[in-house]
Amino acid sequence: MPWILAAPILTLMLVPLACLLERKIRQAKTEATLKIASADGIDDEYYEKIGGIEQWISIRSEARNNPVLLVLHGGPGCSYSIFAPHMRAWEKHFTMVQWDQRGGGKTFAKAGKSRSTPLNFEQLTHDAIQVTRHICDRLHRSKIFLLASSLGSTFGTRVVRLRPDLFYAYIGTDQNVGMGSAGHNHFNETIERLRVLGLQKGVTTLERIGADPVRWSVKDFEAVAHWTMRSRPADFKRTMKLLKEAVWYSPRWRLMDIRSFVAGMHYSLEQLLPDIVRYSAWQEEMRFRVPFFVFQGEADTLTPPKQAKAFFDDLAAPMKCFRLIPGTGHFAAFLEPQRFLDLLLLHVRPLADVSADLKGTHSRCFEMSRTSPGCPPDQRMR
Repeated sequence: MPWILAAPILTLMLVPLACLLERKIRQAKTEATLKIASADGIDDEYYEKIGGIEQWISIRSEARNNPVLLVLHGGPGCSYSIFAPHMRAWEKHFTMVQWDQRGGGKTFAKAGKSRSTPLNFEQLTHDAIQVTRHICDRLHRSKIFLLASSLGSTFGTRVVRLRPDLFYAYIGTDQNVGMGSAGHNHFNETIERLRVLGLQKGVTTLERIGADPVRWSVKDFEAVAHWTMRSRPADFKRTMKLLKEAVWYSPRWRLMDIRSFVAGMHYSLEQLLPDIVRYSAWQEEMRFRVPFFVFQGEADTLTPPKQAKAFFDDLAAPMKCFRLIPGTGHFAAFLEPQRFLDLLLLHVRPLADVSADLKGTHSRCFEMSRTSPGCPPDQRMR
């Protein structure tokens, strides 16, 4: 959702200005840091036919034998390959797979609107399973990890539920559980924060739109996302800075790629809005057959940790762990990449070595008994 807020600024960035020179310099420096120097490393970008269309995939790692981590990006339609510099340290421990989903990023640039349909949660789920099978075949793996963020987490849970045999574990961040009754409470809390801040325009706008997302138009959805972010000024400023710099200075994104990026976001929202506003994590099967992790920003206003924790408490899994990352909100994985990596290394990566015996896992989070000697009572990361 934050991408929608940044779209007008990103569009203005396309005007040729003196900042283009600075952009080239920054891109060159970033590209140098992304270079995989290891003889056993991998840095591949290519298109693969998924769900009947060519879809863009990137595979990066310092060592080919690292466990594989597939990223399901959020949005809708928002490629996370621009965050490769933020996840550079992760590539020492994981083989990172980025996939631009149908309707987003470089996949949308190649396919366009006409070949991106159907675009709904069901199709994205099927595409994700096919991508997983392709990656397993290409890298000669039987299982991988799935990291699902924001909108990606809405169908990411479906993916691991349908094909648990393909995954060591599910990791959710910016975990999206839908806009049900708890979402109505959050909507009203947002209005109160805006009122305290003196942002009367936001108060008036949200009161006019109303709390029922089923009634929202695309413009209503964008307005709600905008004012929800604005209700936390410090987080809003930090998130917008992250997004603008990630897109503008990404070394492997041309100006025409940014145009497609913005167009894909709008197209994806138009297509996915009916699924988004009706989605509720509680209306689906709550039992999972893979370890289930949620690492959430403590101050996330778009996908509130309180709602994510309620869903987490209700679900059943062979092992599960919920951790808050303090001092950050939405996009915690990219705002605090080292903290996030620390959690992955402590709780998640060991499962690749002991996947055949969950009871022997090294993770210090919730195990089958639902006790958690390693997670402090407030579930925060220390």
